Amino acid sequence: MSIVDRFGTAKRYWLWTTIIIAVLHVPVAASDGAAINLKDAVERTLERNPNLVAFGYQIDAQQGRLIQSQLRPNPELGILVENVLGSGDFNKADGAEATLSLSWLLERGKRDRRVAVATAGVSLIESEAEIRRLDEVAETARLFLDILANQERLVQTQNGVSLAKKTLEAIGERVRAGRTPEADLARAEAQLARILLRQEDFDHELKTAKHRLAAQWGDSKLDFVSAKGNISQLPELVSFAELLNRVDENPDFVRFASVQRLRESELAMAESEAKPSWQLNTGIRRFQERGDQALIFGVTIPLARHNRNQGGVAEAQAKLAMASADQTAARIRIETQVFALYQELLHSMHRVTVLRDEVLPKVEQALAETQRAYTNGRYGYFEFQTVQQEVLDAQSAIIETSINAHKRLIEIERLTGTSLLSMAANK
Repeated sequence: MSIVDRFGTAKRYWLWTTIIIAVLHVPVAASDGAAINLKDAVERTLERNPNLVAFGYQIDAQQGRLIQSQLRPNPELGILVENVLGSGDFNKADGAEATLSLSWLLERGKRDRRVAVATAGVSLIESEAEIRRLDEVAETARLFLDILANQERLVQTQNGVSLAKKTLEAIGERVRAGRTPEADLARAEAQLARILLRQEDFDHELKTAKHRLAAQWGDSKLDFVSAKGNISQLPELVSFAELLNRVDENPDFVRFASVQRLRESELAMAESEAKPSWQLNTGIRRFQERGDQALIFGVTIPLARHNRNQGGVAEAQAKLAMASADQTAARIRIETQVFALYQELLHSMHRVTVLRDEVLPKVEQALAETQRAYTNGRYGYFEFQTVQQEVLDAQSAIIETSINAHKRLIEIERLTGTSLLSMAANK
């Protein structure tokens, strides 16, 4: 049985609307063999993630408990031989009395309570499975984002390398012409070396990120070269009030509802244990000496004088109350987390807008003017290099802030179980 079979297929497509597939804006079509998109990565995760596979067996185990809870107690067959192999008149088997009996345990509704507990347990493990799926898909989205981020960092660093090489060439010409001291050339060479080292760092991080993503579906070898996506695309945000209304979609609250039903069933079960189970006995007794037979009947009724399962009932009541308290605490915690993440997302999106539309154009303009001034001898290398670094820093800040925005977005969607992009589209 596949992991999809164990976890269900219907909910699988629900997940497409709860993670940032649309936000990262990748084509719906499958990957071309060299690049992978987020849809492909999520699909592979749901199909083959080792943690989900292992969790699937927990579902199987709980289903086994449910089956077992539905079974009635087995009847008991008893044989009793009396008045035989003794002394005196009883030293032979002539006066033996043999009793063949059959006993049934009358559970008095306990089986229904047991089934209710097991059924609630199935609902609980299924809700936990939904949480586990959502967590693994969110982790896949994060790892996919790490690949996109390092790809963007590499592109930005490569642009920095190109700029540093052009600068080094220009400075070399000025040094040969005697218009610039050789110290500027050494500084430019050092700057190029630093950028190349940064490029190497990002390349290593990219390789690691790819292998971590592949591990999400249990692969140790890569069958893709790059990731397809656009980290610069961010969603149109809905209001916080509207987002807060979606907190109930959080699978944790579905889980708490399942826990509540389980605790209620456990309390009913504990209360039923206070009622003694009767045992009905019937059978045949044979009197060997006379060759006679007789039917026997009997009922065994435990006397609930001391043990009425008072402790079990008290424990079940406490667990039921704790489940309600846990749900209240979880709601407060999740709403607080969503608020903080929403504020951070707003801030990150504002930073991206300012950096992209205001800061970067200004420093690029400053770089062009500084380069002309440096060429004309009005600025030294220090001023020129400083403005170059400002351009690189602005580009890097846009990338990092976009990444932070997407990370906040992934977490918000995991906590609410709802795609912000789909919410905005339905406004």
